[in-house]
Amino acid sequence: MIRLEAWIDAETRIATDAMLGAISASHLVMERPGFGQTVIPRPGSVLASPVPAHYDPEPDYFFHWFRDSSIVIDALRMALAAGYVGSSAVDRFREFVQFSRALLSLDGRELLRRAQFRADVQPGFLQYLRPDTEIAALSGEAVLADVRVNADGTPDFIRWSRPQADGPALRSIALRRWWQQLPDLDATLGMALQELISADLAFTLSSAPKTCFDIWEEVSGYHYYTQLLQAEALARGAEWLEQTGQQARARVCRVAADKLAAHLDAFWNDAAGFYRSHGAATAGGSGGDLDIAVILAVLHAGRASGSHSVLDPRAQATLTALEELFEAEYAINRERPPGRGAALGRYTNDRYCSGGAYFFATLAAAEFYFRLAGTLRAGARIADTRENRPFLQRLGAAQPPVESAAVATLAMQRGDAFLRTVQQYTPVGGELSEQFDRTTGVAVSARHLSWSYAAFITAAASRAQACRASPGSGSVTPAAGTA
Repeated sequence: MIRLEAWIDAETRIATDAMLGAISASHLVMERPGFGQTVIPRPGSVLASPVPAHYDPEPDYFFHWFRDSSIVIDALRMALAAGYVGSSAVDRFREFVQFSRALLSLDGRELLRRAQFRADVQPGFLQYLRPDTEIAALSGEAVLADVRVNADGTPDFIRWSRPQADGPALRSIALRRWWQQLPDLDATLGMALQELISADLAFTLSSAPKTCFDIWEEVSGYHYYTQLLQAEALARGAEWLEQTGQQARARVCRVAADKLAAHLDAFWNDAAGFYRSHGAATAGGSGGDLDIAVILAVLHAGRASGSHSVLDPRAQATLTALEELFEAEYAINRERPPGRGAALGRYTNDRYCSGGAYFFATLAAAEFYFRLAGTLRAGARIADTRENRPFLQRLGAAQPPVESAAVATLAMQRGDAFLRTVQQYTPVGGELSEQFDRTTGVAVSARHLSWSYAAFITAAASRAQACRASPGSGSVTPAAGTA
């Protein structure tokens, strides 16, 4: 196995090229003969996987998901900032904004007016179509709750888990980050951004009190991932609205963000020692609701400090609980060599595909540690509480006071341990699928998953940023009220 640094450099190039290949992939063609469909991606669409598949056995991910595309477009921003990609990233971003803006005018009634719509579908596939009433209601804000669209910008008429509310919230966060990183965007793109952010905020505001399906599109209710992204989108959106002179809307967004913040604290399960993925009243969760979705939420929301950030002792405790869970559950983790992190999945007893480890889940652990290291090197302090003591023990920093630079070094080493695990299960060619089998480690499920490549890029960029950060002077100190 090649040295970690050299592998990271090589895999970063592979991941960047692969992720770019899923954006504006207008050279590809997807045939769904059972549904009478031929899909040619439009510029600005982001394919969850550019590999045509028909559950044979690989799943059909040849769609533009609102959530996945936002993850990818934010990773593209980080790739640009880190120097992994040049000005072509701005071109792809411009196309993404234009494509996303055009989706706001989708109307399901236009699809129903096509006389041949159902006639083109083979009889055996009619059972998979959405009801006409559901398609007819697809306009306005309902489009943003629709989870995904075809990559040619047409509505998806296949039954799926709807509604979902995390995609528009995450997109508004990603768009604002682009705006902050590139403040001198031209007027046309700036106006399109304003319209899109405004629409995403309006949807997030109206959907925040409502139930929806979770990040895995399996459970309906209230979810940590969705509500943290909604809270962050509304809080940051309020700042943006104030800057654009929309004070009244800003106040409404702040009130809603504060309400969501209170809800988020209620996800903490003190007896179990982790944030639950689903609300207490949500039916259908599994494994006590210990779920990597919580860590993904913390990373995607990107809070600099405080509750629900990498500095949150309870978020740290949740990551420790996940590591312990999968160390016991996956055969590939039981005899791993020293210096390797656990391969992580979604939740216990996962049955999707192999129910195995996910590249983006394992990379999320690495990124969490890298972001923590960078934050500490910038001068932050890590609390020593009852909740995060197991986390500190795993880092080797259980006895306070410990200098921040030392804790940051330990976190960097821990992040590298997870990258070594990803390296171990990445094929020689550098391709990243969705999963790798819990027993054999063989790549399974969707091939060339765009989210997997995005997760690698954000982990690598966070690592590089932490390496450049100057060591701070913070130390591990007991939090108020702890023994």
